[in-house]
Amino acid sequence: MKKFRLIYITTFCSAILLTACNKQLDLKPYQQIDQSQAILTSRDVQITLVGAYNRAGLSDLFGGGAFVEPDLLATQTYVDWQGTYQDLTQMVSQTVPTNNLFVRDMWRAGYQVINQTNNVLANLDKVDADEKDRTEGEAKFLRGLTYYQLVIMYGKSYNDGNPKTNPGVPIVLTPTTVVDASSQVARSSVDEVYNQAIADLIDAKAKLPTGNGFFANSYAASAILARVYLQKGDNAKAAAEATTVIDAGEYSLVENYADEFPYTAQAHFDNTSEDIFAIQVTAQQGANALNTYYASADNAGRGDIVIKESFVEGFEDGDTRTAVYNYDSDDYLRVNKFDNLYGNVHVIRLAELYLIRAEANLRNSSIIGDTPANDVNVIRERAGLDDIASPTLENILTERNHELGFEGGFFLHDYKRYKLKIGGVAWNSPKIVFPIPELEINANPNLVQNQGY
Repeated sequence: MKKFRLIYITTFCSAILLTACNKQLDLKPYQQIDQSQAILTSRDVQITLVGAYNRAGLSDLFGGGAFVEPDLLATQTYVDWQGTYQDLTQMVSQTVPTNNLFVRDMWRAGYQVINQTNNVLANLDKVDADEKDRTEGEAKFLRGLTYYQLVIMYGKSYNDGNPKTNPGVPIVLTPTTVVDASSQVARSSVDEVYNQAIADLIDAKAKLPTGNGFFANSYAASAILARVYLQKGDNAKAAAEATTVIDAGEYSLVENYADEFPYTAQAHFDNTSEDIFAIQVTAQQGANALNTYYASADNAGRGDIVIKESFVEGFEDGDTRTAVYNYDSDDYLRVNKFDNLYGNVHVIRLAELYLIRAEANLRNSSIIGDTPANDVNVIRERAGLDDIASPTLENILTERNHELGFEGGFFLHDYKRYKLKIGGVAWNSPKIVFPIPELEINANPNLVQNQGY
């Protein structure tokens, strides 16, 4: 049985701090604690792992920022930006400078997660035997997911030029205990970072149980692998991993599309039957960062992002997914997926797996699991639409836009994969690749800046 649940992280950590306060007289007068004294027991490793989940779930990364920011780079034709954050305005205008604070903070958050998972992996010898595989699997799942997020934001798309020579991000696989010359790691290639993410996720899949509460399980690892393989263009493997999840029968589409985004009195809801991996958000942790920007003041948000009517007009008549697009009290069109301040952030859900498999099989001209038509029509039937006999890649992209819109930064990543114009620029423009943060360039002479900055 799991010892921790993510929704209780803040309360749990507070309890530890209070316990520490009762032992103040025992504290040694050090400015920092040596690693050999910081992680001594299996319980210490578990606390470090929970801390990695907690950091991954904050707003700079998978708590929302990792999904809002790529969409701001790519959705000029779908949204109007009314926000006052200059650094996000720069993303909308595709004029991101190297000192952009959100660019800095995503990088920083990513490497904080990576360092915490590295600390977990470096101390597996201290973990109780019956917890060791699960602990290693969760750490590698988080590290693989994070490396993928970093490389798709700070490196060129895998299909843009030569991924074996295009710079990705630094790969660090051991804990950073002191900052010295050894900390100044150069950027690995895009291909090397993809391979590291994939290797971590494959290990995670093998080590994780099929059930693991709100934490990552083996199906979550397969699901993210399917996403990574699709973006890489390894279509057979993408279809195979998607099939692993779909055929397991552990997840099912909710009957009504809007029910995937539950909202009642701003309360936390557990995962739905469709959620494969989601960040749990509670009042103790803070708000869903997607709520901050997409929801209006009617639902505790800032209302910075307004959906253009032309986006909703692109849906077919009778598409029930339009139920999540409504006007607020100020008569602005909003997406209501994120109206719940404490709604979970859906990192990956079952509907995406059907669409991944459909696209992968169509691109690969072979069938793994089921036909593209059947997979696309599973999604369309839930939306109240007629079947498509022979879907095209264009059909699948339309379904992705309408099914997954504004959830995961898909507009940017999908349009790069499809080689379509993004906002006002070409799919491979340097303007839609994040710069390496100025602070990191100044601190590490081995880092090279991205093209165009």
